[in-house]
Amino acid sequence: MNLWGGRFESLPAESLFALSRSIHFDWRLARYDIASSLAHLASLVEEKVVSADTAKLLDQALREISREITAGELHPTVEDEDVHSALERLLKERVGEVGGALRAGRSRNDQIVTDLKLFLLVQMRDVALKVASLAKTVLKRSEENVDVIAPGFTHLQHAQPVSFGQELAKHAFALERDLSRIANWIDRTDLSPLGSGALAGSSLVPLPEKAAKILGFSGVVGNSIDAVSDRDFVAEALFILSLISIHLSRMGEEFTLYTSQEFGWVVLADAYSTGSSIMPQKKNPDIAELARGKAGRTIGNLTTLLTVLKGLPFAYNRDLQEDKEPIFDSLETLQILLPAMEGMISTATFSREKIESGSGRGFALATEIADFLAARNVPFSEGHDVAGRVVRYCEEKGIELSDLKEVDLQSIDTRLTSDLIPLLDVRGAVESRRSSLGTSTSKVRAANNLLLRKIADHEGMTKQGLGALSKVLGL
Repeated sequence: MNLWGGRFESLPAESLFALSRSIHFDWRLARYDIASSLAHLASLVEEKVVSADTAKLLDQALREISREITAGELHPTVEDEDVHSALERLLKERVGEVGGALRAGRSRNDQIVTDLKLFLLVQMRDVALKVASLAKTVLKRSEENVDVIAPGFTHLQHAQPVSFGQELAKHAFALERDLSRIANWIDRTDLSPLGSGALAGSSLVPLPEKAAKILGFSGVVGNSIDAVSDRDFVAEALFILSLISIHLSRMGEEFTLYTSQEFGWVVLADAYSTGSSIMPQKKNPDIAELARGKAGRTIGNLTTLLTVLKGLPFAYNRDLQEDKEPIFDSLETLQILLPAMEGMISTATFSREKIESGSGRGFALATEIADFLAARNVPFSEGHDVAGRVVRYCEEKGIELSDLKEVDLQSIDTRLTSDLIPLLDVRGAVESRRSSLGTSTSKVRAANNLLLRKIADHEGMTKQGLGALSKVLGL
């Protein structure tokens, strides 16, 4: 059923209808469209555009349709163009032509952006809860491994020894930033565009604030032209989802390395691994690898929408129909990826022996020598040079820094006294990093506990907002 046609002498060509049709992906907005229709109906009644008796009939029919959609009993047909036309058809089938009264004072332009905002305000909160759950799992595994000493890496080369718990926890810190971004996104998105009409507002609904309040929005947008053409909130959501995917991809890369025979740091649970169809011995980290791969998908979705938006003039353009499939796909990708990553990490077995075995190799303690001299008022550049000479000495002797004796140190530089020897131990080096953001076990625990409280705050606010919005929308 078309929502237009009076001035046309023929129906749309099949090719036009096929190109224009969006019901196959926007039907998921049906319950949100009904919620916005009920709010709009309340405004029409208040302005006496629709009678109370008619409103009662429409209200009852809309709620029945919503219940039947939720139960999976109602579906669109191949003749339906989009979610709006499908719902108007269903409504008219139940109440007759009076079902068309709801179209007064609104357009598909403000209708779809309202539906999409409501949908994303629910879905992004749901993603946030999954991100928070994963972050807490990462911090739990961090606590279990906080006193395990691992080689730290830069450039994929051994750098300095660190707490393996801190190495794991870094991912939770990135995920907390994602939670913060979602919270900020909610604040910017939580304004209703309903009442903008096609672009100029509505003479029939002079107080859009009423519908906004019914729908749980915190206010109304300030410019009706901007309202119907704005997809910043979709682009920003896609960016947030892309960045979450990138964080998951980096985790996936590390776990792929950890589980390799060359590292041997991690053994994945059978339930979160796959095998090979030809090599019986294989145990593959597919979840970690798919996390890397799916980041390309979410980044592509972001790029798609940014390209659509970059040259649009004035108010609504049909190009904006291309906003939905990218965001739907990115949401679905994260909804299945986040629980899988959490399961993989929560059930993984970490090998303390393997992790710690390489923590002092590659002269990872060389910085301790330069720091030792700096603490004794030797300019760091000079101490750096001395440390380099110590490394060269060890290479020539075929020994590690931890093998050095006082006589070795004195032969290189007399300022290298026996007080340095306890620092040439990986555990001593780690525990010496006692700054608030450092790698000593006490500081890692303190930082993780603070982060847990932040995550709990995000989680509490998200649940509260999701509960309130779901109640308002009848979801």
